[in-house]
Amino acid sequence: MSAEEQMDLPFPALTPAQRLHLDVFGYVVIEDTLTTQECDVLIEALQRLKHDLIEAGRPSSRTDEEETKVRGAGLADSRPAHHDFMRDIEQADPAITAYITHPRMVGMAAEIIGGEVRMVESNAHINSRAPDWEAVDADAHRFPFHRGTDVPFGSHSRHGLYHCNFVKTLTNLTDLGPDDGGTVVIAGSHKMDLPPEQLIECAYQDRSLIHQVVAPAGSTLLFVEPLIHATGRLICERERVIIITGYGPAQFPYWGDGELTEEFKAQIPPNQHLLFHGRQNWNRRTLERQDLMTPADSRRFELGEWNKRD
Repeated sequence: MSAEEQMDLPFPALTPAQRLHLDVFGYVVIEDTLTTQECDVLIEALQRLKHDLIEAGRPSSRTDEEETKVRGAGLADSRPAHHDFMRDIEQADPAITAYITHPRMVGMAAEIIGGEVRMVESNAHINSRAPDWEAVDADAHRFPFHRGTDVPFGSHSRHGLYHCNFVKTLTNLTDLGPDDGGTVVIAGSHKMDLPPEQLIECAYQDRSLIHQVVAPAGSTLLFVEPLIHATGRLICERERVIIITGYGPAQFPYWGDGELTEEFKAQIPPNQHLLFHGRQNWNRRTLERQDLMTPADSRRFELGEWNKRD
């Protein structure tokens, strides 16, 4: 690709300490990636999409889900009424697209993947506490732990640093205290090639292995999909609103169910073509950190208008 066809991304996007934290634990939380105003814009967009999807009808199966899509996005059929999981949201609202193409998000993902990336997944969660939340004791609560990719398939090392081919940016648009359902992870499980059920059982035997995201609104959880993770226990009165993008190497396919409309494709600028369409060959531009202690590119990037980025 020529230089004018590439997005202007920060590199390295992470400080040395942030990079080390991700290597050791499989995740890192970066505060202040979005401003309060930007969080409000995204919350408004997601609440509007949620309203429109519910108006179209809650799906009772994957078939129904296809038939009740709005602006390419769909509600998952497998969630309870207090938890709305919206997926394939990349073209549902300009603000959502701006998050997916945010140079800081793309740059962080590219650093961990080690080269050019494409968007492979986009979704959001708006959830409140379960009606029976008081019925389960905190010590007895079991999280819905899972991992997205296997350790051998998804991971490799270069220059002594960990890399992964499926990375997510999960940004909480509302404050996350200990009772706000912040994501929980089994720290370090991204490097453990063992049956997940064994790692999960060990984590319940020693709960210090379970880390929970507690962070102010506008913070981003950057994590790799071999890391075992789950939604936390939400017992406060306020809603949790998060937005997530999954990124993979440019050669990977899009993993969702959505298809970009011709109208949306026509708006994609040349420097974002790779991000949305990927690459049909194995040539790629690497983006590898040579030294852990290289300072981060600390430029501030705005949510802005997605199709007018440098």
